[in-house]
Amino acid sequence: MEKIQQQIADELNIKTTQVTAAVQLLDEGATVPFISRYRKEVTGGLDDTQLRTLEERLGYLRDMEERRTTILGSIEEQGKLTPELKQAILNADTKTRLEDLYLPYKPKRRTKGQIAIEAGLEPLADILYSDPTQEPEQRAAEFVDPNKGVPDVKAALEGAKYILMERFSEEAELLGQLRAFLASEALISASVITGKETEGEKFRDYFEHSELWKRTPSHRALAMFRGRREGILSIRVDIPTETTTAHPCETMIASHLGIKHENRPADNWLAEVVRWTWKIKLHTHIETDLLAELRERAEADAITVFATNLQDLLLAAPAGQRVTIGLDPGLRTGVKLAVVDNTGKVLDHGAIFPTPPQNKVHEAEAILVKLCQTHQVTLIAIGNGTASRETERFVKDVLKRHPELSIQPVIVNEAGASVYSASEFAAREFPDLDVTIRGAISIARRLQDPLAELVKIDPKSIGVGQYQHDVSQIELSRSLNAVVEDCVNAVGVEVNTASAALLNRVAGLNQTIADNIVAFRDENGPFSNRAALKKVPRLGEKTFEQAAGFLRIANGDNPLDASAVHPESYELVSQMANDLAQPLQSLIGDSGLLRRIKPQQYVNERFGLPTITDILQELDKPGRDPRPEFKTATFKDGVESLKDLEPGMTLEGTVTNVTNFGAFVDIGVHQDGLVHISALAERFVKDPREVVKTGDIVTVKVMEVDIPRKRIGLSMRMSDEPGQKTPTREHREGKGNKKGGRQAPQRKQQNPPAKTGTLGALFAEALKKS
Repeated sequence: MEKIQQQIADELNIKTTQVTAAVQLLDEGATVPFISRYRKEVTGGLDDTQLRTLEERLGYLRDMEERRTTILGSIEEQGKLTPELKQAILNADTKTRLEDLYLPYKPKRRTKGQIAIEAGLEPLADILYSDPTQEPEQRAAEFVDPNKGVPDVKAALEGAKYILMERFSEEAELLGQLRAFLASEALISASVITGKETEGEKFRDYFEHSELWKRTPSHRALAMFRGRREGILSIRVDIPTETTTAHPCETMIASHLGIKHENRPADNWLAEVVRWTWKIKLHTHIETDLLAELRERAEADAITVFATNLQDLLLAAPAGQRVTIGLDPGLRTGVKLAVVDNTGKVLDHGAIFPTPPQNKVHEAEAILVKLCQTHQVTLIAIGNGTASRETERFVKDVLKRHPELSIQPVIVNEAGASVYSASEFAAREFPDLDVTIRGAISIARRLQDPLAELVKIDPKSIGVGQYQHDVSQIELSRSLNAVVEDCVNAVGVEVNTASAALLNRVAGLNQTIADNIVAFRDENGPFSNRAALKKVPRLGEKTFEQAAGFLRIANGDNPLDASAVHPESYELVSQMANDLAQPLQSLIGDSGLLRRIKPQQYVNERFGLPTITDILQELDKPGRDPRPEFKTATFKDGVESLKDLEPGMTLEGTVTNVTNFGAFVDIGVHQDGLVHISALAERFVKDPREVVKTGDIVTVKVMEVDIPRKRIGLSMRMSDEPGQKTPTREHREGKGNKKGGRQAPQRKQQNPPAKTGTLGALFAEALKKS
């Protein structure tokens, strides 16, 4: 365990004592949000990101130690564990290295090499390998024995070859050298399977594609893997060589094994052994490893993209506790609507038909105005699905004719609303309502508080991912659930109004306890203080410790219950108030009074300076919300579909998804446009998240529109003009040839940058989920 802790400390560049403390807390059942917020002294101030990484690496390294123990036991049982081998296994720092060392001792099915050994051909293999001056056919004749399955000289040499091939292919050091060489120099190549050109049209950018393995970005890797899985593409990892020259890996194998071609009798036979060792044994093995490593790397990258986008979406600005009408737009089936009060409670619901084919505009207007007046509505949330712009136009026209209503209409991203509507949770929440009405309710609540509503939906259904169906669903769920947990606990939860779905995400709670809290609240009325939570069935002291600081009770018995101050610190705050001869309530929000408190005065064995500083900051701004101020994009009137777009238009939109190759922006035409990474800023951009995040309001220029393929090319660089070519990476980095300067030497590229001035090329990297 000390070795694991030291390795994690080195990787995270933190002290071993910090790792030891964090591991102990995690093993005791403490959650990451609780540790990062309330145990800063213990861990030396590790934040939630560091703790998540620590937790992940801890799991990996513990799994590796378990595997190391299993391997040592297996080899020892075989009686083959030498001190040198044991030390090598103990020093192995990756699972791949462990498996390489174990390979010669790993129980395996009966191979051709083993059969040859059983036939007595191992001495022949040893003779020809150790002394190439021996004549292969002459020595092989000595081992011909039909009774042992060796009918002739050819069979004897074949068996000896397989013995050496298997021996060479299990050399751990050689495997490591070859793997490192290919990882540095090999190309990954994709090609279309003959006859699949038409069926695999969406993969045409990879019909003849090649690039360095080590530089392959996640989105292209996952696109190629998907093409292979669907039977459209074949993929290969190798170093291109001329047919007349030896493969560089064959040269490395020969050098490692001390095999040289000096025109001795057995040299040609040994060269054949080396060639077969590479082609038959090692290339396939290492190629499989590298493809698996690339997939793992690409999946991790894609999961990070999804997690980052999800965090931005969950922490989007809430409109606040305002009476809202949610509109779920539609054409033939009409526009479903629901009115919710400032706490999200449903007040009314129904349907109107202001859009084609019914066009009952006057009737719909009368209903909408009456609902707005009756319930004193201040917001109208309009889902961004089919007929959203038509519905928005209708709403704006109504509000123009009724300025006294003073209502703000807002287009809301409804991704995942239909999933919630048909979910078991929604059925329990609204058993008597149609799924379409549930969708309108979700849209309204999502505007009031995105976090509180989105937690009811499986994160994978929210639609801000990149190739989310192509990655490990276990790892994806683990990562996304961690993001949701961190976001919920960063904001805090009002325990008297929160849904069970939201409470379930609070540190220390689970679905059973969350359901019990809601049931207890429904039966006994609102909680008057945090201590009353201990009366909830199955909410014990440990759970209370983990969760209490993230649960808020507004207007309760104790003003601290509405803040992030943990109950374990209440006594300390009371002491501060007493020392100032002030009532506790007076401390809250009074910056001048709080500045009179000297934090160092209250440091003791239980409370360190970081915790006391946090307490004072919380008292200064109790229950502060880390989310930004609410604002919305204004879509341009008259631009409602693809055919309304013209190159050169400047529009406002909302970033809906950020990927490694750019950002997708909703500009109000039912089809998100792509701002390629090269068009995000005037400067070179390595990561789109340097410039934008999901939910940002941005101004874009329309560069190209492909109506048949429903693709929109956008730019955030107002100096760009439609039809011009996007600068290459070298020019954006300032590496291009300057006027009057010496021409820079050009390096031949295996896969030169695409000309990104055309929309098709821009979308070449944007192969999205089908």
